[in-house]
Amino acid sequence: MTIWVNEQLDPSGMVYACIACSDEKQAKECHDSFAGNLTEEQKAMGWSARLRKVNSWEEVPVSALKLS
Repeated sequence: MTIWVNEQLDPSGMVYACIACSDEKQAKECHDSFAGNLTEEQKAMGWSARLRKVNSWEEVPVSALKLS
Protein backbone atom coordinates (compact mmCIF):
# COMPACT_ATOMS: atom_id res chain seq x y z
CA MET A 1 0.00 0.00 0.00
CA THR A 2 1.19 3.51 -0.78
CA ILE A 3 0.37 6.39 1.54
CA TRP A 4 0.93 9.93 0.29
CA VAL A 5 2.14 12.39 2.93
CA ASN A 6 1.82 16.14 2.34
CA GLU A 7 3.86 18.33 4.63
CA GLN A 8 4.23 22.07 4.92
CA LEU A 9 7.55 22.81 6.58
CA ASP A 10 8.72 25.93 8.36
CA PRO A 11 12.24 27.36 7.84
CA SER A 12 13.73 25.13 10.56
CA GLY A 13 12.32 21.98 8.90
CA MET A 14 9.57 21.42 11.46
CA VAL A 15 6.24 20.18 10.13
CA TYR A 16 3.66 22.98 10.30
CA ALA A 17 0.81 21.07 8.63
CA CYS A 18 0.48 17.46 7.49
CA ILE A 19 -2.20 15.53 5.61
CA ALA A 20 -1.88 11.88 4.61
CA CYS A 21 -4.07 9.84 2.28
CA SER A 22 -4.00 6.77 0.06
CA ASP A 23 -5.46 8.50 -3.02
CA GLU A 24 -2.71 9.82 -5.32
CA LYS A 25 -4.93 12.37 -7.10
CA GLN A 26 -6.22 13.78 -3.83
CA ALA A 27 -2.66 13.92 -2.47
CA LYS A 28 -1.37 15.84 -5.49
CA GLU A 29 -4.25 18.31 -5.25
CA CYS A 30 -3.48 18.82 -1.57
CA HIS A 31 0.21 19.34 -2.35
CA ASP A 32 -0.65 21.93 -4.99
CA SER A 33 -2.79 23.71 -2.39
CA PHE A 34 -0.04 23.61 0.26
CA ALA A 35 2.53 24.94 -2.21
CA GLY A 36 0.16 27.53 -3.65
CA ASN A 37 -0.75 28.91 -0.22
CA LEU A 38 2.85 29.82 0.55
CA THR A 39 3.50 33.51 -0.02
CA GLU A 40 6.64 34.71 -1.76
CA GLU A 41 7.81 36.07 1.59
CA GLN A 42 7.37 32.66 3.24
CA LYS A 43 9.26 30.95 0.40
CA ALA A 44 12.08 33.48 0.74
CA MET A 45 12.24 32.71 4.48
CA GLY A 46 12.56 28.97 3.75
CA TRP A 47 9.01 27.61 4.04
CA SER A 48 8.31 24.67 1.73
CA ALA A 49 5.76 22.05 0.77
CA ARG A 50 6.78 18.42 0.37
CA LEU A 51 4.93 15.39 -0.99
CA ARG A 52 6.39 12.00 -0.18
CA LYS A 53 5.33 8.36 -0.20
CA VAL A 54 5.46 5.85 2.64
CA ASN A 55 4.43 2.20 2.74
CA SER A 56 2.28 2.08 5.88
CA TRP A 57 0.20 4.26 8.17
CA GLU A 58 2.79 3.64 10.91
CA GLU A 59 5.26 5.77 8.92
CA VAL A 60 2.90 8.76 8.83
CA PRO A 61 3.65 11.51 11.38
CA VAL A 62 1.39 11.34 14.43
CA SER A 63 0.17 14.91 13.92
CA ALA A 64 -1.12 14.22 10.40
CA LEU A 65 -4.73 14.49 9.39
CA LYS A 66 -5.31 11.01 7.97
CA LEU A 67 -7.76 10.64 5.08
CA SER A 68 -8.66 7.30 3.56
